[in-house]
Amino acid sequence: MIVCICHGINDKAIRIAVAEGASSTADIAYATGASTCCGKCHDCVREILDDELGRLTPIAA
Repeated sequence: MIVCICHGINDKAIRIAVAEGASSTADIAYATGASTCCGKCHDCVREILDDELGRLTPIAA
């Protein structure tokens, strides 16, 4: 799904950026360019980031 219309960034690119170490919206912006133009995608970028970080965080036993 296209997340950032201004730069044509899809959710997969954001998920890849997180897998490669991005841990903030600023990191995502640097890695992909998402949310650096009009900002309308910022909330969606944040949602995907939070989802991916939650999946990558180990659950304490």
